[in-house]
Formats: sequence, C-alpha cells, structure tokens
Amino acid sequence: MKNIVIALLITISSINIMCAQDRVTGKTFATRSEVIAKHGMAATSQPLATQVALDILKKGGNAIDAAIAANATLGLMEPTGNGMGGDLFAIIWDAKTQKLYGLNASGRSPKSLTLNYFKENGYDKIPSHGPLPVSVPGCVDGWFEMHKKFGTLKMAEILDPAIKYAREGFPVSELIAYYWDHSVPRLEEFSNFSEIYTINGKAPAKGEIFKNPYLANTLEKIAKGGRDVFYKGEIAKEIDRYIKEQDGFLSYEDLASHKSEWIEPISVNYRGFDVWELPPNGQGTAALQMLNILEGYDIASMGFGSTEYIHAFTEAKKLAFEDRAKYYSDMDFNDIPIEKLISKEYSNERRKLIDPDFAAEEYPAGELEQGNTIYLTVADQYGNMVSLIQSNYRGMGSGMTPKGLGFILQDRGELFSLDENHMNCYEPGKRPFHTIIPAFVTKDGKPFMSFGLMGGSMQPQGHAQIVINMVDFGMNLQEAGDAPRIRHGGSSQPTGEIMEDGGTLYLESGIDYEVIRELMKKGHKITFDLGGYGGYQAIMYDAKNGVYYGASESRKDGQAAGY
Repeated sequence: MKNIVIALLITISSINIMCAQDRVTGKTFATRSEVIAKHGMAATSQPLATQVALDILKKGGNAIDAAIAANATLGLMEPTGNGMGGDLFAIIWDAKTQKLYGLNASGRSPKSLTLNYFKENGYDKIPSHGPLPVSVPGCVDGWFEMHKKFGTLKMAEILDPAIKYAREGFPVSELIAYYWDHSVPRLEEFSNFSEIYTINGKAPAKGEIFKNPYLANTLEKIAKGGRDVFYKGEIAKEIDRYIKEQDGFLSYEDLASHKSEWIEPISVNYRGFDVWELPPNGQGTAALQMLNILEGYDIASMGFGSTEYIHAFTEAKKLAFEDRAKYYSDMDFNDIPIEKLISKEYSNERRKLIDPDFAAEEYPAGELEQGNTIYLTVADQYGNMVSLIQSNYRGMGSGMTPKGLGFILQDRGELFSLDENHMNCYEPGKRPFHTIIPAFVTKDGKPFMSFGLMGGSMQPQGHAQIVINMVDFGMNLQEAGDAPRIRHGGSSQPTGEIMEDGGTLYLESGIDYEVIRELMKKGHKITFDLGGYGGYQAIMYDAKNGVYYGASESRKDGQAAGY
C-alpha cells in the first residue's frame, strides 16, 4: 500500500508537468507538431539514423534501401536495442503491386541442442545470458531478402553510411547512453564484450564519441560478399568457433541452413480501418485480438483516460494475453488457429467474460480447435512504405560477443518454454516466441499508416492504444504517440509463467487521480513506472494532399524527418 500511495503522489505531481506545454494547437500532452513532407519520410529511434535514411532517399534509393541503411546504422548507434546478432520482421507496402508483404527474418534454435539437455542439467527455464539462449541471427538475411525483392541501390552504397560512422565515430545520444551504462555491469564478464563496447572499461557517456572498427570491417565484408559471408563464410566460422569455446550449441550448420520467410500479414477491421500484423511466432495477433474485443465498446464516448476505458482496455489485454501464452509459437511446429483467434465471433464470446465493475484475477485461455528493441519506418516518393522492427531481445543481447566482429548475439531463445506440453516448448531448429512486431494500417485497400511501438509485452498494448487514440479519440499522429500510456504486466507468459492476482496496471503520468482511485476500487493493482511504455515511430500518408506525416517517440532519442 505504501508503494501505491507514493506512486499516486508522483503521478499527481506529474500531471501539471504533462500539461505545461502551453501549445497553441493540439492536445496539452503533445510534445511537438507532426512532421509533414511530400517526397519522403523517415522515423527512427536515433536522429543520425533518420538522416541516413533521408540521404539514401535523396540519392534515388527507395524506402526499402533506406530502411536497411537506417537499421545498419542503428545496429552501431543503438546496440542497446538491436544489431546484426538479432532478428528482424517487416511489413512492406509495395507501390508497384499495391500490396502488403510480410517478412519473418527470425532465426531458429540450434539443431544440436535438445530439451533433454535442459532437463538433465536441472534447468527450469532457459537462462537470459550466455550461450544457451542464442538462436540464429536472422537480421542480415532479412536485409538481403528485402533488397533482393524490392531494393534498387547496391548494397555497398546502402551500408556505406554505417561503415563510415563505425570507423569515424559518432556522439552517443542521451537515452542510449543511459541503457548502455546499465548493460555493461551485466555483460562485462563475457569475453570480448568490454573490448568492443566500453571506453576505458566504462560505457560511453552522453555526447562521447564511440567507434566500432570491428563492426565496420564486418559490414564491409557483407557489402562485398553478400549474405553468404555472414551465414556460410568467415563470419559464420568465427561465430561457430566462439560459441563452441563458450560451451554453447549454435553451429556453422545452423547458420548455413538459415533462411527468412515471406509470409502473408493478417488483419482485422477496426471501425473501417484494416490493421495489419504478422502471424506467430510473433505476438502481433494479440493487438488484433484486443482491438476486436474493444470494438464492442463505445470507446469514444468513454473518453481518453477514463476509468471505463482503462478498465475495458486492461481486461481485453488480459484476455488476449492468455491466448498469447497458450497458442503463439512457431507455426512450422504447430497448427495454430489464427483465423479463429482474430474472428469477430470469437472476440464477441471472449468479451462476455469481462465484468465492467471488477478486475479479473485470472482468465482462461480460449478453447479452440486446433526488452529493448528498435523500430523504424520509411516512406519514399514512389509510394513504398516500410514498417521494420529489429532486436537483440534483452537490450544488448546474450553477452556472447564473437571476437573481432563488432556485434553481440541475441538471447531470443530465452523465450522458449521447457514444458513439453506447451506449443512454445523448446525443440531443435524451432523459432522461439517473439515479442517484436511491426504494424501497418490500410483504408479502403490503400496505405494509411506504417507504425510500431517497441518494448516487449508493451508492443501489442501500444499498437492497440495508437489505433484507438487516432480512430476513437481523434488524435493526430504525434498526439497518438505522446498521449499518456497504460501498460498491464503480469499476464500468463509463453515461457510458462501464469498470471497471479490479476497482475499489475502501470499508469504513466497524466492519468487523473480520481480515475486511479476508481480503478483501485475495481480491484486493479496500480503502480508508477519510470519506463516500460515503449518507443513509437509512425508515418501516415495523406492521399488527398499527396503528403506524408511523420511522428517520433518523445520518450526516446528519435526523430521523424522528411524532404
């Protein structure tokens, strides 16, 4: 109770701060106006990466070229959230075919590592760091798949900005420096980490110049030799050697056999807007399930930040996440009833479980037939739009840092369950459950918005909130991201943990005290959190005026810019 009271006092004292913008136009919580441009737009979580994307567009490259360039640059500048050692997902609107394409560039578990290994060695869960949670990094193959299908410039030209920044250095931005400093104590025990990612044994401070010549060399090799240098050449051999040295299992064979997969995005219609996500092994389906459930309420009349809205949203999230915990997994290993999960009929039945007066302590999953991340989006003068998300999972990843390559391997395998009856149970050559999800919205079959909101389990909650903020509450693209967010934690997880006592509702500053008090009366356990509300970027296309609108997350270091 003491923590709740303290949290409420902090929240109350923060309300005036949130309302002190004194803007002539727009909502009181908006941090700035939307960015508007005709020929192109880029929104990333680091301003220099945004400028890299714009430079590629100005050279005649398309949105796909620019997205790859920005992602490569972010791997250098924001290693606390992404890099070549991680996975990638993308949704691409192709102006030529007038169609959406989905890319699953996530890697699989080592073929030589079995479930019995974990059982025989006394593991009840897969550890977060070290060699055991390492799965095949899919990012680089994802770049080349995107480039092969849609790219226009040569890969050497696309990767050149990241290579130059890696050699010459760049000033580390504020929030990235903060997370970097928190990662070093956890990862400095692993070989090669400190050599690459510290300066005199410490994380680079805000404004300090950081260089990564090892990463520059690796990017140059990839630019010249293509994706096979990474998966079948000297880079793959070094990863194999290093992981064996660390008593791990990821092998050259695992890397050599890796391939990304082009998949069909899935969607639901929310009040006339088609919201698109990718099917599992990601969690985008949860955002669609939440929107389906919430469509049955008159959200607009409830009002933004109201007790009724926050309660309905939280309970819808709990329902969707129980299905997430039970069903979301690698579809190559399981028959997952996606069409049923995102059907209006199913959501109508699930909605009946919500009590308007009380917060549920638990919900059953439906009975059916059978960390940190970066998000970026780019749009070009030709009408192409890219929604791309990429991650190492736990911030800087597993700590596994192959010698001389300049990047860390991801720890996405931590998200496997060790329960052999669970759909997401560990198996060799299987893709783990993924938190990272890109999103897209179309209207009447035409592109409307490319967006994403990074941050673990916050992502589907954030996707739903952005759509609701714009569609139900009439916010513009920037306001939809700046608005105070809500996050529910403690739902059942794909790793096997079960929701207890209804979980915890985290409220960002700006929610009225009377609303908090009423939510507590309904049984919600509420606390204040300094972070964990995600990082948002978005681009919207205005067909009437033929212009792009851009927005960037006020809680991160990012920037939206156009030309």
